[in-house]
Amino acid sequence: MPRRARMYLPGHPYHIVQRGNNREACFVEPENYQRYLELWKVMPSAMALLSMLTA
Repeated sequence: MPRRARMYLPGHPYHIVQRGNNREACFVEPENYQRYLELWKVMPSAMALLSMLTA
């Protein structure tokens, strides 16, 4: 049976989970994890800019 479609509501927060295969760690090196966190801080503004440019 297929999974039901998810409902996305603009302006509402989402819980995002990231896991490796078989629930293994995604990041081995601490530097890679720190870079990942830095990208999460920057991405909302980058995505907003992109949506303004393509609208």
